[in-house]
Amino acid sequence: MSLVALERRTPPLAALAVAIVAVSTSAILVRYSAAPSVVKAMYRVVFTVGLLLPWALTRYRADFRKLRARDAFVACVTGVALAVHFAAWFESLEWTSVAASVTLVQSQPLFVALGAWVLLDERVGRRRAAGILVAVAGMVAMSLGDFLSGVALAGQRPLYGNGLAVVGAVAAAGYVLAGRSIRQRVSLVPYVTVVYTVCALTLLVVTLVEGHPLGGYPPREWVLFAAMAVGPGLFGHTVINWVLAHVDSSVVSVSLLGEPLGSTLLALVLLGEVPTGATVAGGVVVLVGIAVTTAGGTETSDPPEADGRPEGA
Repeated sequence: MSLVALERRTPPLAALAVAIVAVSTSAILVRYSAAPSVVKAMYRVVFTVGLLLPWALTRYRADFRKLRARDAFVACVTGVALAVHFAAWFESLEWTSVAASVTLVQSQPLFVALGAWVLLDERVGRRRAAGILVAVAGMVAMSLGDFLSGVALAGQRPLYGNGLAVVGAVAAAGYVLAGRSIRQRVSLVPYVTVVYTVCALTLLVVTLVEGHPLGGYPPREWVLFAAMAVGPGLFGHTVINWVLAHVDSSVVSVSLLGEPLGSTLLALVLLGEVPTGATVAGGVVVLVGIAVTTAGGTETSDPPEADGRPEGA
């Protein structure tokens, strides 16, 4: 069966459900790996580029030749922002619970809305502003609740880990904002190929600067690196980008709020990680705020990829 025929026969909502399950495994795969955080992030993107590049160069060669220097520069900037997102989020999972980390890194639409208001002079309606305030209140409650009560899993620093997850969300928002204009002129595959390649190179530089080995990892680690690219990457965010062409972006954004729930349940079953009361309560408030924000709309319409969800998160 050809790819086009497969696309025609696949119900978009069914594909979206598969994608939500796939992205929910990301935090679990990161936790399973014993490699340094930046190494995990680097090889996830390297494997993604390896899967994408042959197809991109074969089918989109003409699009690469049409890429203007200014657009290539913007794509490189977004690649660096994506690298910061991955590095910060993967490291956050070393210091805080899966539930808190995944919920906070999903707050990126809040920062997209704020960045569009500050940098692009886009108006933020009352409903979206209210959603942002609610979500921020939930983030504060989640981050401080366990810290003030002294409750944390062994070896964890919840406040630090939660802060890294927020940094990951801010970097993801920067990635989205930087790429909004270019995505109106450049097709998706050439764009993400450049972005992922720059992201991988940036993470490679950080890996070398920090002195981590590039090889010598057991076979189990290489399987996990590949699984991060194939599962959350290929079957997760790649499918989500396909779904965005067939389903309203607001539906996709709200559906993606299922990722924190899915990741939390998987962490409970597979890692024995029980979220604290502060994490659950604060997380619910954050998700409500994100749902209100993504449904609130702005004065200007965005392309599907600009709804606050990066392709590679």
